[in-house]
Amino acid sequence: MEYEARSARQLWVEDQRARRRMPDPVRTAAVRAVMITSVTLVQGVVAFFSSVTGSWLAFPVTVSAVVSTVVATWSVLDVWITRQVWRQRNGVVSEPSSTARPPLRAKRGESRAETASLSEAA
Repeated sequence: MEYEARSARQLWVEDQRARRRMPDPVRTAAVRAVMITSVTLVQGVVAFFSSVTGSWLAFPVTVSAVVSTVVATWSVLDVWITRQVWRQRNGVVSEPSSTARPPLRAKRGESRAETASLSEAA
């Protein structure tokens, strides 16, 4: 009952956690993919209607629609690849598990500190 009353009053409900903005290279690839996909869909519709009407334009538009489908598939894969590359270069925050070895730099720093304290003591 409370949910129905609340939804009747509010037109817009904010999410508690806002989504972070996509990185610039990923967003650029996504916009490019959407534009290429939309042009491909328009070409598909034009190819369909021109082939239904028996127009001379049916064959060239169908061929270009097939080529555009390949390009659109590659552009969608490009979004995924760009996202993975960006994550590998910039964005992955991982915490080592309890079984992970400490980094070599930390070991070197500890051994240098021990060596320095031993040389000072002598």
